[in-house]
Amino acid sequence: MTITPSKLRENLYNLLDSVIETKEPLEVKRNGQILMIVPEHKKSRLKAIQPKKIISCSDDELMNTSWEGEWKPFI
Repeated sequence: MTITPSKLRENLYNLLDSVIETKEPLEVKRNGQILMIVPEHKKSRLKAIQPKKIISCSDDELMNTSWEGEWKPFI
């Protein structure tokens, strides 16, 4: 949607809320130039997680490993 600065001033809060809800940019035409109001695109915190390899052995090695020396009772 393209609007004039006057229309933006009349309905500023409603138009900003609309951009937030719809995620669609708002174009403001001023002196032949188009200015855009766009919502910030935040990166998902889950996408920022990098996979890490913690155990580097086969499943059989893991299953047949004695963990008795590693285990300590919780007191």
